[in-house]
Amino acid sequence: MAARARGARLARIEVRAGDAATTDRAVAEAWEAGVVGLEEREVAGGAWVLILYAPAAKGAAVRDALARALGGAAEVSQPAPEPDVDWSIAWRAGLEAIEVSPRLVVRPPFAKFDPKPGQACIVIEPGQAFGTGGHDSTRIALELLEGLGKERVDGARALDVGCGSGILALAALALGVRSAVGFDLDPLAARAAAANARANGREGQFQVFVGPLEAILGPPFDLVLVNLLRTELLPLADGLARVTRAGGTLIASGLLAIERAEVCARFAAAGLRVEGDRGSTDSRGDRWLGLVMRR
Repeated sequence: MAARARGARLARIEVRAGDAATTDRAVAEAWEAGVVGLEEREVAGGAWVLILYAPAAKGAAVRDALARALGGAAEVSQPAPEPDVDWSIAWRAGLEAIEVSPRLVVRPPFAKFDPKPGQACIVIEPGQAFGTGGHDSTRIALELLEGLGKERVDGARALDVGCGSGILALAALALGVRSAVGFDLDPLAARAAAANARANGREGQFQVFVGPLEAILGPPFDLVLVNLLRTELLPLADGLARVTRAGGTLIASGLLAIERAEVCARFAAAGLRVEGDRGSTDSRGDRWLGLVMRR
């Protein structure tokens, strides 16, 4: 859960989901809707309850946005006032650096870490934007990125689609990409990505804006990075092909393994062929998948 200052007024919203896949979708939608923290609790029968925290003034708007996004897939409660408790110290104590791969470490700014020789340490402030390195989909994308050959990374131009915290673009820069552009529909996410760029000394290499994929004009990119759910990814297939140069690379994560065939077929129709993949099973038994594609 994200920290809050003493005196902050929060609303509490509960989401009841019948399965893990719906829960993961609800988590992603919750961050998009503007929550500042959440808890996940497993209940009987494989169902899950999400406890969401939003600024009190935005509680009703967040609840309505979630209800629209999830439709009938989950029950979303009305917002209720959350007692004003200062738990920021305990929250920060629970967050540590994450070694996502031999060459990449992600840490919050308040966590100390001494990187090993050859390791790049990326500073990400946990907050309202998705992407701190803890979720399987983010880790898969980072591992696929690191697995690319130097000839596909060094000096490349990268695009981070739906950038969230900017973690994928910042990792690409740490691994040798020359410059990166990131965008998100959520102004809070774009603001967080820009702040993380400054925290990593990359503000001169990482341009962030608020807007859709259609706003990307000019020459296509050598490397395109995207970590989105299938329902968000598939409508972008043609646009993602457009912004990936001929011979360029697209890394797509955020998928479930059972969605592989559908996603591969859609991107093949857009002119992108799958070269490799990587999977990971989370604590609930869901198998997440990331794909490396070439145009």
